[in-house]
Amino acid sequence: MFEIRRYTSELADEWNQFIAKSKNGTFLFDRRYMDYHADRFNDHSLLFYFANRLLAVLPAHASGDTLYSHNGLTYGGLVMSSRLTVVQTMNLFRELNEQLRQEGFRHVSYKCIPWIYHRLSSDEDIYALFHECHARIVARDFATNVFLAGEMRWERVRRRGVVRAQEAGVSIERSDNYAAFWDVLTKNLHTKYGVMPVHMLQEIELLHSRFPQNIQLYQAVKDGEVLGGVVLYVSHQVVHAQYSSATSDGKKLGVIDFLYNRIFNDYGNYPYFDFGRSTEHPDGSGLNEKLVFQKEGFGGRGLCYDIYEYDL
Repeated sequence: MFEIRRYTSELADEWNQFIAKSKNGTFLFDRRYMDYHADRFNDHSLLFYFANRLLAVLPAHASGDTLYSHNGLTYGGLVMSSRLTVVQTMNLFRELNEQLRQEGFRHVSYKCIPWIYHRLSSDEDIYALFHECHARIVARDFATNVFLAGEMRWERVRRRGVVRAQEAGVSIERSDNYAAFWDVLTKNLHTKYGVMPVHMLQEIELLHSRFPQNIQLYQAVKDGEVLGGVVLYVSHQVVHAQYSSATSDGKKLGVIDFLYNRIFNDYGNYPYFDFGRSTEHPDGSGLNEKLVFQKEGFGGRGLCYDIYEYDL
């Protein structure tokens, strides 16, 4: 049987060390990242020990009678040791569900970790969800990723953007000046969608200070003015575009194309680049076809982010 422990801050070091060595975890599950918005969620993360060895952790929070894994993160799910077997994973979910029932939970909402983030194959949880929990998919987001070692050619419109930016004298630079880019990003999101960035400026600056190698900012600059930028989340084998935006002048000059041309060159030794989602609603509906078209122009192809639910 598994010993299931509720996460407390005293277990932070053990948790973080496990994430770093796991077969499917990324820095998003490090408590120094997760806890930046701890005040917004009732944390109910769990650790699973077998024969006194930590074999899995579940980043999670509770709301009402539902356990979520985890609405404050882009993706979630069971983070596993390479030692965890599929039979153990089936038993883990049986014992987890029994404990949750005893605690008064009635439902589980489970985000999956997309396969490109797995350092080793890690679909044991998906198998257990289907056969042990009778889970159903309730949301499927469509994202776009590029296999960087592949031979997908950029569409002509994307290549023309690079040339246009070069001829205009735009330069690309790495920067720690998040404030300048946040001004561009905030104005764009408010004008186009009436929303704000998921992270406030102070939050992204805090997270960058904690994970300087994992969170990177590239900016397109002309005559001292920031015309656009891309914030990257860099994990073991995936470079993810967390934010991407440009001013109206920057769009005319093709700075987004120019930015990705530089980024793809800088991170060409990584297997995957993830452009992220292109859907407008929480259940994954409302495909933004113009946005997908742009991403596919860089050689991107489809990747699904799934959310399962099941009743206890």
